[in-house]
Amino acid sequence: MASPTRPSDMSVTAARNIKLTLAYDGTNYVGWQIQPNGLSVQQVLQTAIKKLTGEDISVTAAGRTDSGVHAVGQVANFHTRSTIPVERFRPGLQTFLPDAVVVLKAERVPDEFHATYSALQKRYRYVIVNGDSALPFLNRFAYHSRGPLDADAMHAAAQELLGTHDFRCFESHYPNKATSIRTIKELRIRRLGGWSVWDVNADAPSPAGSYICLDIVADGFLYNMVRAIVGTLLKVGRGRWTKNDIRRILQGLDRSQAGETAPPHGLYLVAVDY
Repeated sequence: MASPTRPSDMSVTAARNIKLTLAYDGTNYVGWQIQPNGLSVQQVLQTAIKKLTGEDISVTAAGRTDSGVHAVGQVANFHTRSTIPVERFRPGLQTFLPDAVVVLKAERVPDEFHATYSALQKRYRYVIVNGDSALPFLNRFAYHSRGPLDADAMHAAAQELLGTHDFRCFESHYPNKATSIRTIKELRIRRLGGWSVWDVNADAPSPAGSYICLDIVADGFLYNMVRAIVGTLLKVGRGRWTKNDIRRILQGLDRSQAGETAPPHGLYLVAVDY
């Protein structure tokens, strides 16, 4: 008598969808996405997953951060048939990752979750050190602008960009997407006193802090969009342009009329909302 056939759901372990929250120092990487010209964050993460689970898995991320750009809240997901408990993915992957890439959190999510397409909005921050000198160990993590900057004027001009617009004037190598229309929900520029743990004068009054932070939230971003906005607003901060110029540039739909693309090392992917 023939043996009964085992149900297919018993012969193959059901796949799980794992969501990772990541932080990384992007200095020595060509960006998130695998590239032929250097090491990417995606590559080292997929290699770590292979070593941990034995599976060749493609990982999807919320945003394709560029070469040299950092993250403190990148989100990625992958499907696995591994039986490793979900709470062991974070320490397990960390064993095989370089120090520059850290898994902050691992959790199981519904099968339909997609790190890119399920995202509702993303938050980026750009950090500027404004002053004659900067601490040397910040060279990889903040852009140093020596001349005085008017952060209040930069913030006022930035408000011209709020709302839904065609942002091709801030997109490198247009077109990269099906549409260059995006909605900026928040754009704030503040002067801060700095990171007190590194500042020996942190307890002293600091009405004119040494750091300027640009925080921006949008439903999506174009290639180099944030860095182009920063480069444009720096001209406002230096007194060369006003908020009227920002309005003119936005309406002109011409990348050559906007400011230069700011360096990547001041930019951080901070958070992704779902």
